[in-house]
Amino acid sequence: MAQTNNKLIDGKATPRGAYPHIKRVGDYVYISGTSARKPDNTIAGAHKVDAMGTMRLDIKEQTAAVLDNIKDYLNTEGAGLEDLIDLTTFLVNMNDFAGYNEVYAQYFTAESGPARTTVAVHQLPNPLLLIEIKATAYKPLQ
Repeated sequence: MAQTNNKLIDGKATPRGAYPHIKRVGDYVYISGTSARKPDNTIAGAHKVDAMGTMRLDIKEQTAAVLDNIKDYLNTEGAGLEDLIDLTTFLVNMNDFAGYNEVYAQYFTAESGPARTTVAVHQLPNPLLLIEIKATAYKPLQ
């Protein structure tokens, strides 16, 4: 039977349910759906722009924050973005696909990046979230 280990990562936003940030099963690392939430529950890429509380939501900033969070999670297992083998991205609005794709290309190439699926969803757990990504990495235990 493969070794199994669940992990919550210090200094990251607390999961909004009974699940870990990451789960290692043998040589595989599974990353729960990850958003742009910061440890204080504010959201990267959500900027108040006026006294009336109007918000500007930035898909590029949120995408970078999500990928950086995933990178940090992987680092706790001695892994990196290069160890990702599969990603599933959830976008609230497919009109954000171009901005998401632009930032994604700063982290990965078609030749070396993971397999990827992107789907539109009706909403995410916070109305300020535009994107969430879940991922799987392969990093053999030493």
